[in-house]
This record gives sequence, C-alpha cells and structure tokens, in this order.
Amino acid sequence: MRKPTRKWTLDIIHHSHTDIGYTERQEKIERYHVHFIKQAIQILNSIRSGEKSGWEGFKWTCETFWPVERFLAQATEQEEQAFREWVQSGDISLSGTYLNMTELIDADLLTRMIKRSTDYAKSIGVTLDSAMTADINGYSWGFAQCLLDAGIQNLLSCIHTHHGMYPLGQKQTPFWWETPGGERLLVWNGDHYHLGNDLGLALNAIHSYIIRDEFRTPPIASNHWEIMETRIMRYLNRLEEEGYPYDFAPIALSGLIVDNAPPNGSIMDLFQQWNEVHGDSVTIRMTTLSDLFAKVRKRTDVEIPVYCGDWPDWWSDGVASTAAHTQLFRDAQRNFRMLALLDPDNRMIPEFAVREMEEQLTLYAEHTWGYSHSISEPWNPLVQSLGARKEAYAANASRLVHSAIDAILEAKGEAMLAPGRPLRFKVVNPFPHDIRVIARMYLDYWELPLIREGLEVREEGRTDVIVHQVSQVSRGTEVSIPVTLKAAEEKWFLIVPCAAKEGKTTSNVSLTGSDGVKDIRDFRPEPAEDVPFRVTETSVESAHVLIAWEAGKGIVSWKDKRSGIELIDPEAPHAAFAPVYEVTPVKDRGLIRQTRTRMGRNRKGMNVQRHVGRLVRAYEAERGPLWVTIEQEYEVAGMSHYTVRLTVYAHEPRVDVTIRLHKDSVWEPENVYIPLPLSIPHAQLWLEKAGALMRPGIDQLPGTGLDFYCIQDGIGWIGQDQGLAIATPDSPLIQLGPLAFGDRKLHGQQELNKPKAVYAWILNNFWETNFKATLGGFYEFRYSVHWGHDLGTPEKAIAQCRLSNQRVISYRA
Repeated sequence: MRKPTRKWTLDIIHHSHTDIGYTERQEKIERYHVHFIKQAIQILNSIRSGEKSGWEGFKWTCETFWPVERFLAQATEQEEQAFREWVQSGDISLSGTYLNMTELIDADLLTRMIKRSTDYAKSIGVTLDSAMTADINGYSWGFAQCLLDAGIQNLLSCIHTHHGMYPLGQKQTPFWWETPGGERLLVWNGDHYHLGNDLGLALNAIHSYIIRDEFRTPPIASNHWEIMETRIMRYLNRLEEEGYPYDFAPIALSGLIVDNAPPNGSIMDLFQQWNEVHGDSVTIRMTTLSDLFAKVRKRTDVEIPVYCGDWPDWWSDGVASTAAHTQLFRDAQRNFRMLALLDPDNRMIPEFAVREMEEQLTLYAEHTWGYSHSISEPWNPLVQSLGARKEAYAANASRLVHSAIDAILEAKGEAMLAPGRPLRFKVVNPFPHDIRVIARMYLDYWELPLIREGLEVREEGRTDVIVHQVSQVSRGTEVSIPVTLKAAEEKWFLIVPCAAKEGKTTSNVSLTGSDGVKDIRDFRPEPAEDVPFRVTETSVESAHVLIAWEAGKGIVSWKDKRSGIELIDPEAPHAAFAPVYEVTPVKDRGLIRQTRTRMGRNRKGMNVQRHVGRLVRAYEAERGPLWVTIEQEYEVAGMSHYTVRLTVYAHEPRVDVTIRLHKDSVWEPENVYIPLPLSIPHAQLWLEKAGALMRPGIDQLPGTGLDFYCIQDGIGWIGQDQGLAIATPDSPLIQLGPLAFGDRKLHGQQELNKPKAVYAWILNNFWETNFKATLGGFYEFRYSVHWGHDLGTPEKAIAQCRLSNQRVISYRA
C-alpha cells in the first residue's frame, strides 16, 4: 500500500440523496426523510449525553430543504426545538436547494422554492450561504443568479455521469460561476454522491461504482478495512498525480448504499479507528457545507478560475418520456405566473394555497422520473403506481392553479353558467406591457342557433364592427378577434347575432375548378384585400408569407414576402415539422435494459433505425378573414397517425403549427423529433433558461453538452435588424446538431460558426431504469412562428414566445 506524499484531510459531507420515487413510493420516501432527521437528532443527543461520546464530530447535512419542511410540519415542539438548536450549533447543516431539479422549473418558481430554505434559516438566526445538489449534472444559467439573489454564495455539485458528464473536463475542482449580470457563485465541481461509499467510509455500505477493484465488491465485505485502505490511498495518490492543488478533498457519503439513505452514527467509529492508524498521513472528519467553502475560500494560494455561461443538464431529457404530463405541467407553470400577476398580494388566494401549488409543480419538475425498474418491469404494480403519482403532481398543480384563476375571474365578474347569459365578454391584459393578441370567445353548442344566421362583434360602447373568425371547437364555437390592449387594460366586447348581409356567390377570379381542386398557381402578384389567402395543393400564401411543400418531402420553402428572404435553412437535413422517428432494435427481450445502458450519451444505439415522414396529402381545413388552416398528413414508421396543421394569419407575420400524432406502443428505445429548420440569414440562435438568455455553443461552461437543451418558452434567431421566434409551449427539449450515432462533442470541441440542425425532441424512452417504458398514445404539440424587424433582439424574441404561449384571458362577463 503506497501512501500519498502530502498530509491529507478527507472532508466528509454526510447526507441522504433526495430522490423522490426512485427507490420507493413518494409518500414512503417522505416518511423516510422525516425519520432520517429524527435519527440525526437522536445521534447528536446521544453524543451530548455521553452515551456515544466516541461519535464526537458527527455532522449531518440536509441535502435539500424539502425533507426539513416535511419534518417541521410533523415534528413535536420538542423535536422542532432540538432540530433548531442543532442547526444553530452547526452540527446539522442546511442546503439552499429545495429539491434536485430538472430544468423544467422556471426562474420565478425556482426563486420561490430557494426562498423557503433561506427564510427558515433567517427565522432561527442562521446564515445560509451554501447549497448542494446530487445526482443531477447541470443547471440552467439562471440557477446561479437565483442562488445569489437569495444570499447563497456557494454550491457543491455531486454529479452523476451516467448518460451525462461533468464540465471543465475535470471534477473535484472549484470554479467561479459568473452570471449574466457579472456576479460570481463559488462552485465545487464535485464527484458522485456515493464517492465516500466507493472509498469504504461506511461499514457494510461499500459501493463499487466510481472506484472498482479487480472484481465488483459487495456492499458487505469481510475485508472491509483492506478495501478502505487500498481505495483511499489509491484515490489520493491519483489526485496527487493529476496535480490536484489542495491537501483536502470533499467527499459525499451515505449511511447505506442506497438513494434516500439514513444517517449512520457508527461511521464515526470507523473514522476514529482510521485516524488512530493513518491519521499521520490521512485524517477523516465530517464537515458542513459552510465550513467546506470557508476552507476553500481561505486558500488564497490556489487560483480559482472564472467561467461564464450555461451548464446544460444531461438529465433533463426525462421530461419527454411523459410528454403529455410535461405539457400539463408547463401549462400550469405558465398559469401560475399569470396567477401572480392577477393576485400579487394574495388578497383573493391565500398564501397556503399558493404554497401547495408551488410544491406540486416542484415535485413534478424534480429529477426523479419513475421507479428504478420502470423499463425492465413495466408491468410491475409499483412501477405503475409511482408513475401515476409522479404524473399526478402535474395534474394536481393544473387543478389547483386553474381553480385559483377561476376564483379570481369570478371575483372580477365572470358570469357563471346560467340560462340567458348575455353574449358579453371581457378580455384582460395582466401584463405590465402592451399586447396585441387574438382573443377567443367561447360559446356553448346550444348557443349556436343564436349566431347561425350571422354575427357581429363590437367593443362595448362603440358602434364599429370588429373583424372576426368563427371556428368549431370541442362542444361549442369560438369567435376570435384581434385585440390591442395597453398594460393592465381590460376591454368588454359584445357578440351581436344578426342576419348575414349578403349571400355567397361564385368568384369570377378564383382559380379553383368545379372539382374543388386547387392545383393552379395564381399569376396575380398579390392576394386581393377581400381574399387574403391563396391556397393550392402545394402552397399557401398571405400578404406576409408563401409556404410551399412537395409530396413525399413536406415543407420545402417558407418565404418572407416583405423582405424576400427564404426562412428555411437550405442546409437543413429534414423538412420543417415532418416527423423523424428513431428506434434501436433489441433482438433479445432480456437485453431490453442492457441495450439502453450501452447507449451512453448518444441516447440511441449504433444500430439505430431512422425513419423520416412522407407527406401524402394536404388540404385546406379552415378559412376566414383572420387566418387559413392547412392540414398535412404524413406516413411514418412508429406512428399510425401524424398531421401538421399550419395556421397562416392574414394581418401579421405569424404561423401557428399544431402536430397531432398517435404513437405506437413500442418497448424498444425510441426518439421522436420535429425538425425546426426555420432561421434568417447570418443569425444567432438564442435560448432562455430559468430567466437567463444564452447562445448555445457560446454561452456555456467548457466541457458541457451541446446536443440538447431544456428551455422555457421558445427559441429566437436574431439577425442584424430582424428576428425570428419559435414558441414551444408543449415541448421543452431542443436538439441541436446531427442525430447520427457517434462520439459526442462537448463545448470547446465543436466547429464554430457551422450551421446546426434544430429539432424539437418531443418523445423518448431510452433510459434503462426509470423512464416510462412506452410512448404509445395520442399527443398534440403546438408551435408558433413569428418573424420581423420588431423581433430584432433576443429579449423581444423570447418575450414574443412567452406571449404566444400564454393564452389571453377572455371570459363571459
């Protein structure tokens, strides 16, 4: 056994990884974590009483605040007081993270949840300056700013490189993470959260995940001491060989070798034994987050590098394995922001109700995406029940948020269902800025006779008639009008039934045959004022855009008529919104899990089969003075139905796209992508993540992933004097670059200024443990494309995406 050359200290963060629903039912996990805190208190009490004096130096770190909150809600007065005292003494350490999150969570909700932990710390006179995460391996750039705004100055990252990777090309190293505003968060870019178990620091809880011997060591081994000596010395020698500048190493440790593990006081017996034998060369001690970072900050002899940019999370891709409920979550989160605008001081919705909405949203966005055997045993009742509970968080959040908005609208004068309700509607702008939107007014199906002969729409108190379009929707009719509203403005509108002023007569200039087929291109330069659209079998045209498609291929051209610019990237490998389906065949059902493990960071196998949809039919589905809708039907493997609905607007450069599909049920690993090859010449791509705008491939930490990003409201292409925005209300994952299997490039390895293909990554089930095993079912994904000179900055483009995703408030008044 070769000892290291320098005198070392192992600084142990003893914690329990919070993973809600991976190892047990979610409510059981909650019960476990409440008892873990009680056990930590009992251990500390036994040390103080002298019963376990040999355990002196024991410290417990609450990895996240959620267990603390659950404990405080159930604790006796005596237990709460004991916990408070141990936190104040520094023997129990708090973390400024509420849970280990995916990037689904937006900046507003993230700020609220971090504030819960800092508020509690302040209430007991404790300064909370540090946070830790475990398992996840990335965070939106805005996360750093949210922490700093809450007073959190330090972050310990315990990354997990399964299907992921640490940044900077090096772990166990600190760096300053600079925010877009220039502030800096001190980050320790750490190792796996079970590294201490790999080193043998907990008796009967050995892990062999990061560190391995000639054979895989079981958790309980008769030669534990030998394994511990060998691995610790080997690990520290490796740090010295690699030029590690410190004489201490932070190590995360669990009491048992399992996620959601209890505290283990007997660890201190092992530490005491070690220090008696090897303390002259390696000392092992428990520490807290604050003490660890104070130690790092004192080492002024070691220069800590500064990095600025996003830290994409390799593990946010699970959100596409439950796409329908992710869509529900995103709608609820958007409307939760709306709720805060409608009732900023909680005058109508009590604070406790708002906190419940926050918690349900957060529990869905938390990083656990199902039971550990979801792929290998999809029929297991525990798999089914844990999956249903996970999805219920999104459903509960949606129900709570929409119920709260209903209550506010009723207080603002919404007319409940009653006979003889007038056709009077209120449209509300809750935003602190002006908006121009399409307001939609809903009439129930039994009211259709009132407007069967025709209707007019007028603003209350005015006589001029507003242009409108009538659409048939589920269980009724929608009357849509364009509305311009100043900040916080409200307007009332009346639907007035009236007889149509004139009938319909055949057009003398329409180039449509008596067979109804539109296969002749109009030779006139512009559509007439009273005919704002031209539609043929292969194109649709308005005053703003000309979109053309080809049989088999799909959309091949998207021309901005005002500038003459082609908005389809000519180098794009796939047509806009045509389906791209991938499946990795698995010959032996017994390898259904192992096949996925071997995929690594490709998210697909070397033998992946890729299928591109074929356009087989296109036809006009709806037409009116405001928009025309074209429906395109595609054939593609893996799906029995796939349609693209293009809604082209008459009076603005805007096209809404709706994808409707029926996915076959397949157990093999799959991916479904929707190509988004729309751009403008010489433009830069911008994304928004948790409140921070970033340029993929530019505003990133070195060594971070380039393949996909989990975004909030959409993407923006920004050119010299104009922009293009694509709102993505339902699908948060954006795939960039080639889909082909191969070595994955990290930031710093890519070819700069090379055009990238852009896709919405809408469905996947490739993870071998806890993703949903099958993607089968019906889905709808919506997109909204805007372009023009008024979108010439990333802020304006993303703001347009946000506005497009949030349906304007309109209700019977």
